[in-house]
Amino acid sequence: MAESESTADIESTTVNEEEFFASSRVGDFELSIDAMGEDGPTPNEVLVADYASCYTFALRAGAMRNDFADPGKIQTEAAAQLDDEDDLESISFTMHLETDYDEEELDELKGLADDICHVHAAVREGLHAEVELYADQF
Repeated sequence: MAESESTADIESTTVNEEEFFASSRVGDFELSIDAMGEDGPTPNEVLVADYASCYTFALRAGAMRNDFADPGKIQTEAAAQLDDEDDLESISFTMHLETDYDEEELDELKGLADDICHVHAAVREGLHAEVELYADQF
């Protein structure tokens, strides 16, 4: 199919010329990925970082769409465990929000982010991140 005939919403091109290093282009952006973790992040590291970024954006969007006070700075620390075959086994996020939301607001915001995050929806259910939110905990 010619490039102008594509119906995809997202397109990327990944080139691997040797060993386990690839260069991926998405739009005007390029990302280097190295399965060995020597010249770039590994695919699993990219997935975890992408998931954390998406969830962070979803949390902010949930706050904005539902008239929460501005969460301010959001810092998301992601941790993942690999199994014996280097497959992702679990992912967790610890999130710090520069705000004074109470526990009920944090719980509501987490539910909103779960619903909004596209990566959360895309990964298999058993791999959804466990998420902890903290207000004013920097």
